[in-house]
Amino acid sequence: MDPRRRRHPLTTEQTDEQPTYDGLRREIEELRASRKRLALAADDERRGMERALHEGVQQDLVGLAANLEVAAGLLDSDPAAAKTILDELQRETRRALTEMQNLANRIFPALLQAGGLVAELRAAASRAGVSARLAVDAEVSVPSELIGAVYFFLLDAFERAPDSTPMVVSVRGEGRALAFEVIAECDMGAERRAPHDRVEALGGRVTIASGGDRTTLTGSLPLPR
Repeated sequence: MDPRRRRHPLTTEQTDEQPTYDGLRREIEELRASRKRLALAADDERRGMERALHEGVQQDLVGLAANLEVAAGLLDSDPAAAKTILDELQRETRRALTEMQNLANRIFPALLQAGGLVAELRAAASRAGVSARLAVDAEVSVPSELIGAVYFFLLDAFERAPDSTPMVVSVRGEGRALAFEVIAECDMGAERRAPHDRVEALGGRVTIASGGDRTTLTGSLPLPR
């Protein structure tokens, strides 16, 4: 063989490693894009909470205070009218409390801290109007941030599905990972969402299989050793 045509070892190494470099570059780009989506989603969520507080809860409290003043002024002159207003105030107060509870659940459901994933998922499915069959491994004990990531991932699936959509949800421990899956009898598309980025930011993985009349969302999160 002509020694001038002999391939230098470095040439072989560079050729073999090039796909690895390309893969790393893609992963870095995907990570940057994921972080940007998370930041934008967090900003949108904060703006949504501000609107909910200003346009919902704050307005409810202003209305309650005004009607209380009216009822107080009628107690002596027209007790029957005052009672009618007070009855209405009771209903409005209950509605305002429900709105506050829903807003609190959007931030972080209190029951998740106490291991109440099943109860919170049932409540979330009911609010979203979907028919969800839950299979949750109650023996799985994981940090609250991982349970929160799973909850918001599933909540997003509930809220995206049309009313009355049948869904099967499973959460279980698989070795050193927390696995979760949603099978929905509808086409929710293959768009990546902020809750998916939240899972991947914690070292997890998400896959989406959508087509026809069924969507399968599968994910896993590594458990701490």
